[in-house]
Amino acid sequence: MARRPRNTRMRRVDTALRHVLAEAIARDLSDPRLGFVTITHVEATQDVREAKVYFTTLRTRERKGSQEALESARGLLQSRLATELRSRSTPQLTFIYDSTQQDAVALTRFIDEVTADTPPAPPDDDGEATDITEEHA
Repeated sequence: MARRPRNTRMRRVDTALRHVLAEAIARDLSDPRLGFVTITHVEATQDVREAKVYFTTLRTRERKGSQEALESARGLLQSRLATELRSRSTPQLTFIYDSTQQDAVALTRFIDEVTADTPPAPPDDDGEATDITEEHA
């Protein structure tokens, strides 16, 4: 099922939440379990009572510790959001590891494996190999 596109207001809310959280994590958290965390995106509900916070870590082995650190700092982060954004309600945060980058790397490796035995494209009329990306651009 495809997700509905976010309207302008919700994109602005998501962006504001992401900026405040990223700054709060960098400045206010000193938990030793916390690795180098990047907030990739935030998706708040329409009423801004809940927000999913997607994050990545520099090293995959830091994932579990970072998630635990973020979960334990949830109250502090929500308090920081309430102070910075001065909105009617402060969202309940849920932290989700964003595996998009690892999935993309795995998919690229799979494509490379599958196409490794494929012969190169035949030259076109100009004597150059046809580039698939140029045909669809």
